[in-house]
Amino acid sequence: MSDQNVLFDRKLLRRRRERFAAEIGAREFLLAQVASEIAERVDVMLRPFPRALDLGAYHGLLGRKVAALSSVGEMVYAESAYAFAALCPFPSLVCDEDALPFKDASFNLIVSGLALHRVNDLPGALIQIRHALAPDGLFMAALLGARALTELRAALLEAEAETEGGASPRVSPFVDVRDYGALLQRAGFALPVADAETLTLTYPSPRELMREVRALGGGNVLLARSKRPLPRRTLERAEEIYRARHSLPDGTVSATFEIVYLSGWSPHESQQKPLRPGSAAQRLADALGTTEHSAGDKARFPKNQK
Repeated sequence: MSDQNVLFDRKLLRRRRERFAAEIGAREFLLAQVASEIAERVDVMLRPFPRALDLGAYHGLLGRKVAALSSVGEMVYAESAYAFAALCPFPSLVCDEDALPFKDASFNLIVSGLALHRVNDLPGALIQIRHALAPDGLFMAALLGARALTELRAALLEAEAETEGGASPRVSPFVDVRDYGALLQRAGFALPVADAETLTLTYPSPRELMREVRALGGGNVLLARSKRPLPRRTLERAEEIYRARHSLPDGTVSATFEIVYLSGWSPHESQQKPLRPGSAAQRLADALGTTEHSAGDKARFPKNQK
């Protein structure tokens, strides 16, 4: 991967996440939501997964939830931060999510919760994940979507422009659900699916929201970011703006998280495949009771009908 395609400072990301490892148990609500949803989706597959991987595992919450299913066998935990890997059950290892050390066809199931949106080479990571899956193996992940944290992003940009005369991004960007789906197809997954849900969470203050965002790796670690720390007056102004727009009657503030769920299968000859063009047993026009025209025909309408 060329330097021009490197968006995130991964060393800085690891250092920042290491600082929050000890308190992740108190900040796992969003992770717990994602873990429950992914576990339910895996459970309905009604097939065995003898060997599984939790990629970007944090403290292993998702992996433990999925491993508790009767259909799932051994779970391996992979984390990019040493402090988090130390909190995971055994066996665990340290690796970047886009530099996997596994042989091809090592796992029947790979899950990932709120980790892959912070890698530099997401297309490459997805290809590596597909290779690490055995034929007909399942990949399922949750990532932050483009509409996540829009309130915080707007408040920080406005406050910095107002107090400093200019602004730089303070929250890392996230990808749109349609683009995530396209990346699954590009990586060669069979039966790719991408869907999104929006959660509205509450926090005691904007400062607590910012702390949780940093703990989850969603803070600004862009290489192109401003290297100057955010001045206190700018931070205080951002909090004022946030409270003015997103406070609730009880004094808390709300925040929007868009969660994008991805799923895809490692290709296998037994999987369903689309029919070849022209191989349908019945014409669509017959089924709809209408007249079929070729794409080149001019539309024909009865007189006085437009």
